[in-house]
Formats: sequence, C-alpha cells, structure tokens
Amino acid sequence: MSTLRPALLTDHYELTMVSAALQDGTADRRCVFEVFSRRLPAGRRYGVVAGTGRLIEMIRDFRFDPAEIDFLRRTGVVDDRAARWLADYRFTGDVDGYAEGELFFPGSPILTVSGTFAECVVLETLVLSVLNHDCAVAAAAARMVTAARGRALIEMGSRRAHEEAAVAAARAAYLAGFRFTSNLAAGQRYGIPTAGTAAHAFTLLHDDERTAFASQVATLGKDTTLLVDTYDIAQGIRNAIAVAGPELRAVRIDSGDLAVIAQQSRELLDSLGATETKIIVSGDLDEYAIASLAAEPVDMYGAGTAVVTGSGAPTAGLVYKLVEVEGRPVVKRSEHKATIGGRKVAVRRHKPTGTATEEVVVPQGVPDRQPNDRLLQHSFVVSGEPVTLPTLDESREHLRQCLISIPWEGLKLSGGDPAVPVTVVPAS
Repeated sequence: MSTLRPALLTDHYELTMVSAALQDGTADRRCVFEVFSRRLPAGRRYGVVAGTGRLIEMIRDFRFDPAEIDFLRRTGVVDDRAARWLADYRFTGDVDGYAEGELFFPGSPILTVSGTFAECVVLETLVLSVLNHDCAVAAAAARMVTAARGRALIEMGSRRAHEEAAVAAARAAYLAGFRFTSNLAAGQRYGIPTAGTAAHAFTLLHDDERTAFASQVATLGKDTTLLVDTYDIAQGIRNAIAVAGPELRAVRIDSGDLAVIAQQSRELLDSLGATETKIIVSGDLDEYAIASLAAEPVDMYGAGTAVVTGSGAPTAGLVYKLVEVEGRPVVKRSEHKATIGGRKVAVRRHKPTGTATEEVVVPQGVPDRQPNDRLLQHSFVVSGEPVTLPTLDESREHLRQCLISIPWEGLKLSGGDPAVPVTVVPAS
C-alpha cells in the first residue's frame, strides 16, 4: 500500500458542500452517485475498468487525522461543525460496480456509491482520480496487447510519470495483459513479475562494449538481455554473441527503424548460431508502432511513455454524478452534460456463441433478463465493510475473456462506433 493518506487527496469544494449540507440539514439525505463516461476518447471502441481494487482500499482507509483537521480549520476550509464531523468520518454506505477488468462504453454505470450525501460527496475526487487514471492506462495497454498478437510486453514507463502514478500504471498495464513491469514497487505491492536489463550508461561506463557485456554476463549469466545499440547495432550483436555465446537469452534494440533493424538482427543472430536468442525492441512504442511490427521477427516489446500517459488519452473521461435522493431520481439538464436519473442496473447481452451484442441499462428497475445475459454490477463495499475482491490475476483473466467476447471490429485500432452499443431502457 502507498504511504499516502487519502483524505486530503480531494478538492476544496467537496468540503464546502459538506459544511453547507451539515448546516442546512441535508447532509444525511440518502443519495446515490454513479460513475460513467459520456463518450470514449477519440478513436477508442471500448474502455477498461481498472483501479477498483486500489480504490476500495483507499475508501477503507479514508480518515481525517487531527493534523489534517487542524489544517482545514486553520485555513477556513471547514467550520467547527464540519471539523467535528470529519473527525468521526467513516464511510458506512455501499459501493457496487463493474468488475475490475470489465469493458465499459458510453453510459455504462461502472461504479455506484450510495449512502448519505456527505459521506458520498466527499469521496468524489478520490474516486475519479483513481479510476480516470487507471482506466485510461488499462485501455491503452489493452490495445497494445491486442496489437502485439501474443508477443510479450514489458511496461517500462516509470520515468515518465509521477512516482505513485507509475506504480498504479504498472498495475493497470499488468491487468491489461502486459507480462512484466520494470517498476520494483509494483512488483512488491502487487506481485507483478519484474524485468530489466541495462541502460546505455552501463556500456558507456566501460572502456568498450565487450567489456560491458562481459561484466553483465559474469554477474547475471547468459539468461540476460544485452542492449546492443549504444554504438553500431550489427557490431553490438557480434560482440554480444562473442561474449555470451549462442545461448544468450536476448538482445534489446532501443532506436532506429525497428522494422528493418529487427529483420537484419534476426538474420545476423541466426548466422552466428544464436537461433534461440530473442529480440526485444523498445523506444517510444505505442499500439500503432507495435501493430506495424506484427510481421517482423520481434519477440517482446518494451513500452513506456505511451502506456503511462494512456497513449494520447490520459484520462478516461469519467464523471461522478448524483442520480438519486431519498429514492427519488434527480436529473441534471445542462446542455451536452445531461444525466439520466435513478440508480441503474446493467447487463451485457450475448449471442449463444458468447459474442457480446448489447449492453442494456435500466434506471429504477430490473432488466428483462435473457438466457445469455450477464449481470455487470457486483458488491464491493456493504454497509462500510469491503467484501473480498478478485485477485489481480483473476481480473486480468476476466479482461482477456471480455476482449474475446466483443465483435472483432471492436478490436481494430481505427476509429469507429463503440464495440458494443449501450441501450438505456426508459424507467417504468
């Protein structure tokens, strides 16, 4: 777990609303908030639910300590009444939502938070911060996994992100199907397999390339990966095999025209007898660059910046909206930002073959279930107590199965309609 305390990872206006609601007596009204997206990022055909496991832990630990409350009072963020309320804060409501690793589409009610207005509204920023980041990373990573066509990927974007975001991104990428991360904190916290080789600096440290390679092999053995593009790639490969022999596990190439270089490197490795030595490529790879290498002799991809930044879509565009007060649907009517009132229930409809055909969302009611429907919402927190959630590996497998279930057009990298249409059934 992160050492960051979640209580102040919020916006000032959340506590302004709490203070005013406590003053006017509306703070304890029973409310339902929902998280959804109005649209997918440009060019995307699905979203991926990620970060739920992290979020539930943070809701469990959401507390205000005396120093935090003193800061809020001293700076005038809250009055005495609100300060006393915050000192006793414990979330006692319910959280339900789509399983981690589930796909979502515009209008999918991926998270539902219910309880008193005050205890729910104070979670808004935290909920959106976690889900918008992790869902964005997971969606980009899932597209890269599809583009890789079964070849392994390593997430290596820690140096392109905030230190805590880097750990969350590694988790989301692993959920999406990446096989390794370079981030050791993610390995410790979440049990994600870690991998890494050496930087160009290690080669430059030594008097020549062969000496650097010999040092790495002497320490790590032949089951290592040598970075061969510090100087001349072809000579680097010759030096690597001369030092390690044809049993060298892999070489990594981090620059140049990767399509051409991969072909030339494979031919050279084979000519040197290193027919089993793998080729790993990296260097600003995104899903499009990975797809362009599908026909080349590449065995693994290293992706960094594009993963941790959502490959051009750094947020999932999720919002957290009040949809029900004391059992009464409430509706926001702002132009282009209207909401549908009432707590929603959603099912994913499938053909007998397992292909998803439609997502049906019913406000204030229960869907008319058909034989191949799958209910999408699950309980995460009941009366303030977290329930046992699937493991990260189980969620990873769930996403793999979800991606198999959508029509093949939905996996294309080109723009188009959402892979599965969402139908909102009018409330009865």
